[in-house]
Amino acid sequence: MAKKSKKTRIFSALEVANICGVVNQTTINWIKSGYLKAFTTPGGQYRVYAEDLAQFLGSRDMKLPDELETVLVEANDISFLVIDDDKELNALLCEKLSSAFPLSTIEKAYDGFEAGSLLARFKPSVVLLDINLPGVNGLTICKNIKKDPELGNPVVVAISGMDDPDERAAVLDQGVEAFFSKPLDFVALIETLKSFLPGGGK
Repeated sequence: MAKKSKKTRIFSALEVANICGVVNQTTINWIKSGYLKAFTTPGGQYRVYAEDLAQFLGSRDMKLPDELETVLVEANDISFLVIDDDKELNALLCEKLSSAFPLSTIEKAYDGFEAGSLLARFKPSVVLLDINLPGVNGLTICKNIKKDPELGNPVVVAISGMDDPDERAAVLDQGVEAFFSKPLDFVALIETLKSFLPGGGK
């Protein structure tokens, strides 16, 4: 769930080197060159989130070591439900989410009725919700999500084909965390999602 404070595995530069089968200096060079995302401790030591290491390896078509895959599976608790009747956009959103949040679980729904069933069964961490849906509309779905504690209080990001100030106000009034108009700015959307997730989605 998005609001959990579950700890994520963090590797030292030496541990990354051992996993990748390289010397420690190579890992440091990757970090300094900006190829491998990392942060520094107060003592000046490099630390790497497991998910960032996985993205680095995947971007270079390097095999994900069994040890790292196990860590990611155990640590991963982020799940997304994309609700949009535009099948092409739905698929593109799922692709962007999969790239930005490796090994997260992603489900999709194309109408309000399908969304209701998945919400109850899947209980996602984050819901990307198109407001203008066939069947049960997005505003009704949003109201149901926010008033039902059994769904786990997921982060809800509303999406609309209209940049209507009244619609935006009505949706935000239901407690959604963010509102995006189409065409979507995917970079801004992903950054916004990361801001709502513990450790930036780590």
